[in-house]
Amino acid sequence: MAKAAALVITGIAIALLVIYGADVAAGVNVDGEVGEQGDGFLQMDHMTRGLGLGGPAMVLPLIAYFISRNDSSKGLGGMILITGILIIIGAVTVIGMADLSEAEETARNPLMENAPLLVVGGIQMGLGVLKIKKS
Repeated sequence: MAKAAALVITGIAIALLVIYGADVAAGVNVDGEVGEQGDGFLQMDHMTRGLGLGGPAMVLPLIAYFISRNDSSKGLGGMILITGILIIIGAVTVIGMADLSEAEETARNPLMENAPLLVVGGIQMGLGVLKIKKS
């Protein structure tokens, strides 16, 4: 029962990450810059999108791992690994798309702002690999 619930909530997390990425991609202009607020198909600003789609997608796989830690499942481990990979791909994309001249003017460091995403993605990837090895 715990394994089935873990598979479902990890599937939800993957779906949220795919929707998040598709919404951001829909808001990218022809020249490669992210458009105005609400340019994606969900009409959300980046903060709302991050809290509504990204936040649960980071927490759900961790919950799935811990509620099924006594069950062996390579499929669940693979799904948790996929969520970690998707989070890291998103963080690296944001870092790569950052305008360095704007970052200097505002004294914002895109790498440091996205470091928590890299850490959470790495933790999820580690838990996914651990789950696969235990199976």
